[in-house]
Amino acid sequence: MLEICPRQTAILSIDSRGFWLRCRDEELYVPFALFPWFEHATVAQLCLVQCIGESCLYWPELDVELGLNRLRSQMVAAQYAGGVDC
Repeated sequence: MLEICPRQTAILSIDSRGFWLRCRDEELYVPFALFPWFEHATVAQLCLVQCIGESCLYWPELDVELGLNRLRSQMVAAQYAGGVDC
């Protein structure tokens, strides 16, 4: 059975290009350009996020499931390319 840990996940800030979230002790940026299904979501929909197990986030109001490794890899690629100022 997968553990759901909502207290360990929070949206930190939202701007016109994306949002920052914290999952456990890690902060990750989610740009709308790479994850367009979040762009027109309401603040309430974004903030209702659950950490499922060790490596997955789930937004039940949006029916979106996203692996933490996918977020981590896009951040590393963007910083390496110098294309995203997180």
